[in-house]
Amino acid sequence: MQIDIIGVPIDLGADRRGVDMGPSAIRYAHLQKKIEDLGHTVHDEGNVEVPIAEMCKITNPKLKYIDCIVPMSRRVSGAVSTSIQAGNFPLVIGGDHSLSIGSVRGAARNRKVGVIWVDAHADFNTAETTPSGNIHGMSLAALCGLGDKSLVQLWDESTPVIDPKKVAIIGARDLDEGEKRNLREAGAMVMGMEQIDRYGMVACLEKAIARVSSDVDGIYLSLDLDSLDPEHAPGVGTPVPAGLTQREAHLACEMIGETGKLIGMDVVEVNPILDVQNRTALLAVDFALSALGRRIWKGI
Repeated sequence: MQIDIIGVPIDLGADRRGVDMGPSAIRYAHLQKKIEDLGHTVHDEGNVEVPIAEMCKITNPKLKYIDCIVPMSRRVSGAVSTSIQAGNFPLVIGGDHSLSIGSVRGAARNRKVGVIWVDAHADFNTAETTPSGNIHGMSLAALCGLGDKSLVQLWDESTPVIDPKKVAIIGARDLDEGEKRNLREAGAMVMGMEQIDRYGMVACLEKAIARVSSDVDGIYLSLDLDSLDPEHAPGVGTPVPAGLTQREAHLACEMIGETGKLIGMDVVEVNPILDVQNRTALLAVDFALSALGRRIWKGI
């Protein structure tokens, strides 16, 4: 495959600064060379233009920096759509999870897409349910048609980008009450840490993949590094204890890649300011490699 690396250095969707440096940290971890070593062709498209926070204003405390996030999302959507239309695989590196409002939308342009959202959070809030006003906690809801019109319809779309019943959230363990109501009403699948602990990652992934892969043109994987336990991934903006192990996250990426239906991927929320010797960025690269075909060990 040709892999198109698309950087999105945004930290407007979150409270903590620093994830805007995530794309640089991931590239510094030899992302391009390691993908090329797998046999893929790689083209680094550089970074999508993103204004810094000092250039933006909070006009609505329930939708912080929305006036800057919407144009960014349009640019990301265009970059991802262009990549897929050319027959390539977009690998979007961030940056906070608000970028997925654009990336998943671009992947879903003129096609039906199932989404696997690996995250400690469901990102299914709206302006009515959010306790923080941070848009990185609203991205999946917006893609499913919930929330502020300017996020739900970046242009003039009349339908949700994604069918909520074609969404599976993996590794969730920090959900707000209003967000839980939104998820129940929408019908999205949530495989939280309790289910993973009870039934194992393989069983949960098999169920999630079966849910999102039927009657679609492809699967989009959006991986938030805070899905991992902070012991493994310290460099994230919103760490939550009791998360995925490093091996569970690898297995998730491997199994999703093995479906043959993966058409694009986000790797988000790497915060080098909070990291230890770039450990989280190195993990981000490893997980991308697992989705793109690398196997740690498959026996003799």
